[in-house]
Amino acid sequence: MTPTPHLTETTARPERLAPFQQVERSLHAHAGTATVDIVVPVYNEERALPGCLRTLHARLATDFPFPWRITVADNASTDDTLATARRLADELPGVGVVHLDRKGRGLALRTVWGASDADIVVYMDVDLSTGLDGLLPLVAPLASGHSDLAIGSRLAPGSRTVRGPRREFISRCYNGIIRLTHGVRFTDAQCGFKAARTEVLKPLLQVTRDDAWFFDTELLLLAEHNGLRVHEVPVDWVEDVDTRVDIVGTATDDLRGLWRMGRLKASGGARVDVPSRPAPAAEHPDAVLAPATRRGALSWEVGCFLAIGVVSTAGQALLYWLLRGWWSPAVANLVSLLVLTVLNTEANRRLTFRYSTAPPARAHLGAGGLFVLGYLVTSGAVLWFKSIDPGASTAAETAILATASVAVTCVRFTVLRLAVFTSTPRRTR
Repeated sequence: MTPTPHLTETTARPERLAPFQQVERSLHAHAGTATVDIVVPVYNEERALPGCLRTLHARLATDFPFPWRITVADNASTDDTLATARRLADELPGVGVVHLDRKGRGLALRTVWGASDADIVVYMDVDLSTGLDGLLPLVAPLASGHSDLAIGSRLAPGSRTVRGPRREFISRCYNGIIRLTHGVRFTDAQCGFKAARTEVLKPLLQVTRDDAWFFDTELLLLAEHNGLRVHEVPVDWVEDVDTRVDIVGTATDDLRGLWRMGRLKASGGARVDVPSRPAPAAEHPDAVLAPATRRGALSWEVGCFLAIGVVSTAGQALLYWLLRGWWSPAVANLVSLLVLTVLNTEANRRLTFRYSTAPPARAHLGAGGLFVLGYLVTSGAVLWFKSIDPGASTAAETAILATASVAVTCVRFTVLRLAVFTSTPRRTR
């Protein structure tokens, strides 16, 4: 595949790529042989770099069971960071330096990762905000072949963070926006603690375009979109306030990036030819397996859709009853139906049609069209009932509304399954 322009626009000068450090301790005599390249991207970090490399080097030399090396990716520093990195590379075995003449963390990672000959590539921030106890859990599922990418998460259950309320709020809002707009399952896109198997990473790098902080999110969106398995590790994370991140500017760029990735996925340009993963197979030789039909899938879809439909109908009826005291039947029905339609669609996208390749935007647009139909039918039923019995109670109106909603629900399932959501599961990786 032809390299992206990013790899040819920038000059990356590997001043010295360190050899992989072999594990000698008897404790790890039976450890795997996957090689690991840990990249530390830096820009004007002459103060933080020595402490980072010495701490990381000591941990790897004593507690890491795979052949490893550390690569400092200096992306156009203007202070003495490069000279500091060279001095530390001479001092510490297994430390190498790559210099780039343009700034950008995404650019540095794409360039160094793309050229690495390691089986697994890792990156971590120079401030070591993420506890190194999470490094082995990050790499192990990749070395075993179980997962394709692994990320540290500050928002996953079991994680522990020490950071200010401003960054906590921004982080949770941003990751919530990603899940809402792209329907992803990972919880933390921007933690500076990630790893990937090189064979699946390099095809993704050919599609990435961001040179800065959005690179992390872009890579993860591509990975999930192409059916790769992303493993999350809950981490301990302590904020270092000596940061080079412009939080407001980065947030703006991230929102632009999410819009760009949405368009790329909709156009089909985000599909990447990555190495396939064998389909799941039973380990037990005498396992009794169900027939290879979609009957089980249909049963799940019908059962799940009905369960969500029952909850949604009850929720709409309750909300209508609460709103009817202030508004007319048509307005109360409109608001209650709108709110429950959004919640119902999202629940069905994540549960009922969980293997669908339809993007969230298509799911909600399709559900929007059905919303109009449902509103017309249910409002017409309520208004018709009121014209027949003007003195009917709100409870009677609510019963008519619920009956009409059941009929609409049956139509919604058929249309959603056949026209909105694809019925073919994601191809196995």
